[in-house]
Amino acid sequence: MAKEICVKAAVGAPDVLGDCPFSQRALLTLEEKKISYKMHLVNISDKPQWFLEINPEGKVPVLKVDEKWVADSDVIVEILEEKYPEPPLKTPPEFASVGSKIFGAFVKFLKSKDPSDGSEQALVDELKALDEHLKAHGPFIAGEKISAADLSLGPKLYHLEIALGHFKKWSVPESLTHVNNYMELIFSRESFVKTKATKEHVIAGWAPKVNA
Repeated sequence: MAKEICVKAAVGAPDVLGDCPFSQRALLTLEEKKISYKMHLVNISDKPQWFLEINPEGKVPVLKVDEKWVADSDVIVEILEEKYPEPPLKTPPEFASVGSKIFGAFVKFLKSKDPSDGSEQALVDELKALDEHLKAHGPFIAGEKISAADLSLGPKLYHLEIALGHFKKWSVPESLTHVNNYMELIFSRESFVKTKATKEHVIAGWAPKVNA
């Protein structure tokens, strides 16, 4: 039986998959594990009543497991790993936090109005640390095989590339060859192509935060 999952609909396009990296992470996990699923697109700015009834907090993604709706991409990924151990996607504990500070650093730099506040350098430092890690352990975070850490980081790097390219005319330094190769590797995966939001919708999703 297909799993049911609620994910973000695109801004201004309720029938199109939206730009939530956490929703994409859950979808990537389903795709990589070859679990069939039915997707419900939720308009986050005008949440339908049925959605608030199953999930009063109103956050996406939400997955239906054994007749219960479960929120939070961390929890969803853990449950799927437990129930569907093949192929294994668990990241070895020593690598689980690799790249985990990149998203926060990206958002800070994206929203920054002050070029001298150090937010750009802070992001570059995080990306350099990832580059060093991939150089030693790559091509994926845990080596030869894709794992949960990649499915979490990939969507965030996708947002980083599009949003910073659009709003700041900024891109990942070419000198970070391992990071650039890693992004190409993840973004071209069949599961990623199938579950990503379009560039326009990623930009539309970030615009209010940038202009705030």
